Amino acid sequence: MKVMKFGGTSVGTPQRMKDVTKLVTASGNPVLVVFSAMSGTTNSLVEISNYLYKKNPEGANEVINKLEQKYMRHVEELYSTDEWKENTRNFLYGVFNYLRSFTKELFTSFEEKSIVAQGEIMSTNMIQNYMQEQGINSCLLSALDFMRTDKNAEPDSSYIREKLSDILKDKEGAQVYITQGFICRNAYGEIDNLQRGGSDYTASLIGAAINADEIQIWTDIDGMHNNDPRVVDKTDPVHQLHFEEAAELAYFGAKILHPTCVQPAKFAGIPVRLLNTMDPEAEGTTISNKTEFGKIKAVAAKDNITAIKIKSSRMLLATGFLRKVFEIFESYQTAIDMVCTSEVGVSMSIDNNTHLDDIVNELKKYGTVTVDNDMCIICVVGDLDWSNVGFETLATEAMKSIPVRMISYGGSNYNISFLIKESDKKRALQSLSDTLFNN
Repeated sequence: MKVMKFGGTSVGTPQRMKDVTKLVTASGNPVLVVFSAMSGTTNSLVEISNYLYKKNPEGANEVINKLEQKYMRHVEELYSTDEWKENTRNFLYGVFNYLRSFTKELFTSFEEKSIVAQGEIMSTNMIQNYMQEQGINSCLLSALDFMRTDKNAEPDSSYIREKLSDILKDKEGAQVYITQGFICRNAYGEIDNLQRGGSDYTASLIGAAINADEIQIWTDIDGMHNNDPRVVDKTDPVHQLHFEEAAELAYFGAKILHPTCVQPAKFAGIPVRLLNTMDPEAEGTTISNKTEFGKIKAVAAKDNITAIKIKSSRMLLATGFLRKVFEIFESYQTAIDMVCTSEVGVSMSIDNNTHLDDIVNELKKYGTVTVDNDMCIICVVGDLDWSNVGFETLATEAMKSIPVRMISYGGSNYNISFLIKESDKKRALQSLSDTLFNN
């Protein structure tokens, strides 16, 4: 069985819901489909929660009414029979009355997650009703019945596998199984969400749990490109990536995928395909444990980076210096992206400035601190094992006219990273494309 995931834009209108239905039924084979909320819905639900936090029920009700009107218009466009229009309207009335109930009571963070979950619940019920109207043998599975996190807020893989297996056995025989992405229950039974990667993470967890043949992530672009098409002229889809290459690209700026969401698929050895709902015939990108040896695949960029350098003559031969430095970042829960060291100093980059002033004050105990803001990490990804002679030279040759603050190479067999000023980003990305791909 294949697992297919469709994001918010793929189900953003009634027509797109109809198009998706054709896609998931085209093969005639059983599939399990994960749906996100309709595009824009989650933002509206978060806005409702914000009004409730601010004790402004009138503001919340205004957004609820506006969202309800939008969904009722969708009902008229999506269904052709009065029976299914009425069934869906009654379901949606129940959801919006549930949302209104929060305007009359004390509001907490647990209620916020219940509110946000309604987006996926509405989209999946609407699609299920449409498939039923079309005579498709479909079955709606509530993610809240099998998707659970443990006390560390990590997915409880054993529970997911056991519960989902039981549910599928009980519902055996359907052509299409539908469920919600993103939402789950936590270890205490409360409605929660998966946070990182959202619906992509759900699809990957389900694929691993049922040992799927393939996991398909359908979006509105034709896979990962070899550079950022919003910044660079002439980019092409990358047709094959190793899981590690995909994770590097995702971490360093390729927004199509969250860096952790494919880990369950990676560990289970299940290929993940990134496909385009607007162009279903496009090849897209396949991510697997296969490596194309000796090939540079793509370039990505991560913005809003801050570089911090600590210089100290006392560092020379001083054991424990780096440990003390890293403990400061850990104490403020600030992750480090890049690290370079020398005899008398260490440079690091971070993408979270929330505690920057406190971190700098702590670091000044150990040396002179310099901070550079408005930086950008450029990441070149591929099979970059040091035995592939000359690859690092190609990358640095493309960057010869760009001032580089830091270079990271050797920490991974899959990337070379350059820290530069954000103002040089476009020039750097275009030069890398021209040197690595367009020639």
